[in-house]
Amino acid sequence: MSAKKRVSSITNYALLILFGFIFALPFLYTIYTSLVSLQDVNKFTALSDLTLKNYALFFTNEAYNVPQWLINTVIITGLVILGNLIINPMAAFALAKLDFAGKQIVYWIVVGTMMVPYHMILIPVYVNVAHLGWLNTFTALTVPFLYQCLYIFMLRQFFVSVPGEFIEAARLDGLSKMGAFWRIVYPLAKSSLITMSILAFAGTWNSYLIPSTLVNIPEKYVLVVGLNSLKDAFFENTPLIMAGVVLTTLPILVFFFIFQKQYIEGVSSTGIKG
Repeated sequence: MSAKKRVSSITNYALLILFGFIFALPFLYTIYTSLVSLQDVNKFTALSDLTLKNYALFFTNEAYNVPQWLINTVIITGLVILGNLIINPMAAFALAKLDFAGKQIVYWIVVGTMMVPYHMILIPVYVNVAHLGWLNTFTALTVPFLYQCLYIFMLRQFFVSVPGEFIEAARLDGLSKMGAFWRIVYPLAKSSLITMSILAFAGTWNSYLIPSTLVNIPEKYVLVVGLNSLKDAFFENTPLIMAGVVLTTLPILVFFFIFQKQYIEGVSSTGIKG
């Protein structure tokens, strides 16, 4: 490598590290503040003075049930991701590779639905959930969200690029259309499915508007709603509030860093910029 290229490479890495640190600084500040006592906020303190008491308070105080809220969030997020991993690929495959009456109409309905802000249909969703008797249940927070039109569209973009010869070869080997989908096409979409799972995980884990509208029993709260309900009580306790922010944010970051390679590959394969 020439000296010019070496200098250019070092400069690029230095800039990436610098900008990475700048973008990470707010979250690093949040973590630091969550580990100090109230009197040490906005001050530099020794490492020996850092404490986990703010996190311990969340999990040990009987006045609120953070462990239960965390379990609720994990269950709901897991069910939503599982549903999206089953329903969305099947719908996308049908729109991409199968021929049926009204296919284009269904496709444009899916595309059109993506353009409607969820806030506009929140009241009809609430009315339907209430009529079904699902208010204050996990069913209300999972069933309506087991599929997402955005993810159907995203996966369809990938399935369109899958050669039809793969499916034809599978059919010649005796597989049905569904067999060809699950055994041949579905595994090929691994990166796209992981991308969808990350987006679904982040969207469900961080969701506030929908859970706070459909559930008003503290025992059924998800983590974001539960912690937000405590915000007023601890408004002046900045370290405790920051600990709550870390609890809601850290799982998403961990999930993303584990699957970031597949996420980038999935974004590229679907043609979705994000």
